[in-house]
Amino acid sequence: MDSQDKALEQGTVEEKQTEEVVEAQNEVAEESVAETSEPQTEPVEKAVAEEENTEAGTEEAMTRKTYATKAEVLERLKELAHGDETPAKAEVDYLKTVFYKLHFAEREAQQKEYLEKGGDPDTYQVMPDADEEVFKAEMGVVKEKRQKAFLEQESEKQENLQKKLNIIEKIKGMITSPEEANKAYQDFKELQQQWKEIKAVPAEKANELWRNYQLYVEQFYDLLKLNNEAREYDFKKNLEIKTRLCEAAEKLAEEDDVISAFHQLQELHQQYREAGPVAKDLRESIWTRFKAASTVINKSHQQHFEELRAKEEDNLTRKTALCEKVEAIAQEENKGSADWEKHTKEIIEIQQEWKTIGFAPQKMNVKIFERFRAACDDFFNRKGEYFKQLKEKFAENAEKKQKLVEQAQALAESTDWKKTSDKLINLQREWKTIGMVPKKLGDQLWNDFLTACNKFFEARNAATAGTRNEEKENLEKKRSIIEQLKQLAEEAGEGLQEKVQALTEEYGKIGHVPYKEKDKVYGEYHAVLDKLYKDLHISAARKRLDNFKSNLKNVAERGANALDNERSRLMRRYEQLKQEINTYENNLGFLNASSKKGNSLIDEMNRKVQKLKDDLQLTREKIKAIDAENNA
Repeated sequence: MDSQDKALEQGTVEEKQTEEVVEAQNEVAEESVAETSEPQTEPVEKAVAEEENTEAGTEEAMTRKTYATKAEVLERLKELAHGDETPAKAEVDYLKTVFYKLHFAEREAQQKEYLEKGGDPDTYQVMPDADEEVFKAEMGVVKEKRQKAFLEQESEKQENLQKKLNIIEKIKGMITSPEEANKAYQDFKELQQQWKEIKAVPAEKANELWRNYQLYVEQFYDLLKLNNEAREYDFKKNLEIKTRLCEAAEKLAEEDDVISAFHQLQELHQQYREAGPVAKDLRESIWTRFKAASTVINKSHQQHFEELRAKEEDNLTRKTALCEKVEAIAQEENKGSADWEKHTKEIIEIQQEWKTIGFAPQKMNVKIFERFRAACDDFFNRKGEYFKQLKEKFAENAEKKQKLVEQAQALAESTDWKKTSDKLINLQREWKTIGMVPKKLGDQLWNDFLTACNKFFEARNAATAGTRNEEKENLEKKRSIIEQLKQLAEEAGEGLQEKVQALTEEYGKIGHVPYKEKDKVYGEYHAVLDKLYKDLHISAARKRLDNFKSNLKNVAERGANALDNERSRLMRRYEQLKQEINTYENNLGFLNASSKKGNSLIDEMNRKVQKLKDDLQLTREKIKAIDAENNA
């Protein structure tokens, strides 16, 4: 049951109590005494105000206009500032919220455009907004206007309070005697009319004022001795008024705008309350009819706000989900620009979805927006810091590449083909180690660097074209000799050593081969040569040892000391070989094998060491053979 129903039902109870008093008076009165006017209900200003205060924000959200631009907001604000009506606080607050929402969105768009064009975030400045200055000026006019209206209303309420107190005092003076009451009836009716015409009074005085007024009005009616004709005339007139109010209340059920219908109903309640009494037998029925019509409107009004609150709760749930999405994205790791741009796109899409969702409940609307804004700001602030550092790194990389471009351009005219080629190749390797730069600048630097390199290498290729042809011919010759050596290694026939020696001498007379093929040919050549030398050396060593053993008897026949002298000579040879092996092995420890050239030298020395070790082993076998002969 709403406040109107409570107030009017309370009035009905008071009305019945007054009727019982009148009936008791009529029983003892000689003449027909007019019944008191229908007791009025308790003032509803306070109840309505409380209900409007609790629902004002929601009601305003449903009836407010949607503004797409700041110009539209300014146009409406100017109408309020310079119009005759006093601007409503809810609308003024709404205009302020919408204006600054558009204002900040416009500012963010300008900053984003500036950053996307490559602007420096540290040097970005927010430009003054002429619309904001106009808005502040007009808002000042509105505030002054509202303040003035408020003071005027308060002053008017105090004046109305005093007027109504004066009316009560006058009515109080009319109830000194029944005769005075009859004489002053017309004056009384005028005072009642004046009371109706006087509007709002201070809320804290309203109830007490109304009770005093009702008290003295009822006392005045108790003293009246109106004839039945006048009394019936008043009842009939009041019935017509209340019937029209019932019809008007019933017609409000057809109103599409439930908010407007509710406010119109409050006005009808005010008029019903101020209307006089009707005949006793009609009072309950007319009140029941008016109450039934009021109930329809009040239920529609209540249902409307229940639906609105449910919608706002749903909006809060949706906005909370969007906050959680943005917060989750803001916590994700961004490994590079692609991740930042991907997440930026996702957040912008979420922001667009946010704009499609209506208001959340009034107590949470600002809080949920602040949470959403904080998550977005956190992401975009960290993104700005990342791209600031990236820009600094790009600048550093661009400076490094620019220096390489200048070095390459300085070498482009050189004719020192070998040395300059090595330098340019090193520059190209260094280029690959430098990080990225902005695409447009990076393409330009690469084109300049490549142009300088190509200029040198094209000139070198043109100058060394004949040399390359000769190197290709030499490569074919060396490969032919390698194939012949491989064939000899398979055959291993008579005169192998002489054939190998002839081929190696021919191989040594052949000039340079292409640089890229040099190491490969070198490896193939020495691989087959090592195999041949190993086979030849083993065979020759075995043959020499056999011959040595065969000649030992001839040596022994020369004299007793011949074998000892030969053994001493071999021992000296043995120590000499050991010393040479140690020297080579020590030298190998100091060589740097990091280059291909160093590897080739080490391989050659290893071959010599192995030959020395083979000779050392043969010498040891000869000494053993002498010792065996001596023992025999």
